[in-house]
Amino acid sequence: MSGHHHHAPESDRGLLGAVFINILLTLAQVIGGIISGSLSLIADALHNLSDAASLGIALFARTIGRKPADKTKSFGYQRAEVIAALINLTLLITVSLYLIYEAVWRIVEPQVVTGLIIVVVAGVAFVVDMVTALITFRMSKNSLNMKAAFLHNLADALTSIGVIIAGALILLYQWYWVDTLLTFLIAGFVLWQGIIMLPKTIHLLMEGTPENLSSDEIKASLEEAKDVEDVHHIHIWNLDEHRIALEAHVVVATNELQEVEVIKRKLKKILKDRFKITHSTLEFEYFNESK
Repeated sequence: MSGHHHHAPESDRGLLGAVFINILLTLAQVIGGIISGSLSLIADALHNLSDAASLGIALFARTIGRKPADKTKSFGYQRAEVIAALINLTLLITVSLYLIYEAVWRIVEPQVVTGLIIVVVAGVAFVVDMVTALITFRMSKNSLNMKAAFLHNLADALTSIGVIIAGALILLYQWYWVDTLLTFLIAGFVLWQGIIMLPKTIHLLMEGTPENLSSDEIKASLEEAKDVEDVHHIHIWNLDEHRIALEAHVVVATNELQEVEVIKRKLKKILKDRFKITHSTLEFEYFNESK
């Protein structure tokens, strides 16, 4: 765990820089979008603003997540990052629905769009998106929060290429409808990304059983141990993205305290080695009493 805490302030500075350039870019795109009449530029601006927000929330959550456990948050604060991911995704879905609504109106009332401004602003956006994507990619290896931010940036870079192409087509052929079409594509893509990641985030917050673990498999593995008669009342959940907790009742065939201790150590080792469960609480019951 200490590994990624070590470089925390340095990577946080990178994130802070990314938040700042994304906010500046959003302003440039909104102004460019209003002047040129381009809805796809404003769509990209909102996408970038949600990026800046996602990076800002990610940064805030990482900072909170590093706080050690205390009396009120006995498991620590890491789940702040999952909450951040939920806020982000909700924001993203809302923004994309609004843009789709705006684009529908554009079909009803087409607008004249200035291509040159679109190409220039989208070109700047592409550079910023690539820089931000590189910053977040380095940090996305073991964090759902940072992975969401990275995917976001990558999507933005691709979007900016699309906006550049749209601007060029408007410049060359006056195809104003390309702007509306692109708005649908950007907003649709953002909506799809949000909808895919939302269930995973909610599953974590609802303390659902981690996807790769099966209660039955864990029960069977623990019951293979010597003197273990039965394992029931199994609860498995994620404390945060990387730590899994389990609690269970274990029925044993001995009431010797020392033997129970040996069984407990053995079961905790099985949980850790086989299932990567580092935090387990086991309550022991005696077989003869449970008859």
